[in-house]
Amino acid sequence: MTRRDFPLADAAREFVRHPSPWMIGATWAAAATARLIVGDWQITDALVPLVMIGAFPLVEWLVHVVILHWRPRRLGPVVVDTRLARDHRRHHAAPRDVPLIFIPWPTLLWLLPVVTGVALVAFPRLGLGLTFLALLTALGLGYEWCHYLIHSDYKPKSDVYRAIWRNHRRHHFKNEHYWFTVTSSGTADRLLGTCPDPATVPTSPTAKNLHVTPAR
Repeated sequence: MTRRDFPLADAAREFVRHPSPWMIGATWAAAATARLIVGDWQITDALVPLVMIGAFPLVEWLVHVVILHWRPRRLGPVVVDTRLARDHRRHHAAPRDVPLIFIPWPTLLWLLPVVTGVALVAFPRLGLGLTFLALLTALGLGYEWCHYLIHSDYKPKSDVYRAIWRNHRRHHFKNEHYWFTVTSSGTADRLLGTCPDPATVPTSPTAKNLHVTPAR
């Protein structure tokens, strides 16, 4: 099936076959329902989303660079590595392998309870914590959908999505040292110096084999 023959409806059917959207979506539904029940709406319930949406490209960039592109390190006899970093290396090696596109469900088994705990104890009001949790999981669902769509056969139809699609595909197929944002283009990458003119960047021989020293 070519990209031209892959409509959004088919993409959505494939998307919901994987556990990550259901796990994040269930947490979002619970948080949004609880938020409506609790009530107690205040101005900070509007400010928190503004801050989170503004910061999300930076958070996305940091997670991608620091956690997903973690280079295994040896501390004495122990090699320090993580499942997320290992799976991300596999994702670079096989960017069309659909299960590798999503956040691993074993990671979500502990990550979702952790962020729920933070939402419940780290905010001065329960309602504000639930606002944070509902938006965070909505952003997480948006990330999973956008990342999946970029790696699928869906053809970009809008200029905004085309820019996002091109940005992330450059990271995978041009040079893994640049273009780290996934759900936006020219945001955190531009701010942090990882959005060069593609014409000036050499094609990396290790884009599909992270952290391997290329042969001379």
